[in-house]
Amino acid sequence: MNEARERFLRDILERIPAERIAEVHLFPAIRQGQLETGVAVIAAEPEPGSPVSGRHVVFSAAYRWTRKGADRGKWEVEVTPEADAPLPTVDVVVRGVQERAGEAIEPQRITAHELQVLLSEPAWQNPQ
Repeated sequence: MNEARERFLRDILERIPAERIAEVHLFPAIRQGQLETGVAVIAAEPEPGSPVSGRHVVFSAAYRWTRKGADRGKWEVEVTPEADAPLPTVDVVVRGVQERAGEAIEPQRITAHELQVLLSEPAWQNPQ
């Protein structure tokens, strides 16, 4: 996992607790001129006490990183709840994002278990 993906995932985890996340789909970053952008689709358990049951909250997440120019280093992240749906529906959402991108890009799927393994690795325990 490269630095930008790791930073993006950390920012997502600041907004959605890791114990709620069922899976994350990280799409490849796109560099255009001075900017790099990235997108993710996240399926998370509803917040405790939520009336939604048997469904997951589907979030969209995006980052924008200015890599060159006067604003070099500027980093922006948005994480937005979009819908609630059964977990299998998240795959349909991911395919829709792929189609809108107009490319056969395959996102990196990170399951809840894989996320816990990542979080237990030394590099994740000591953020810089």
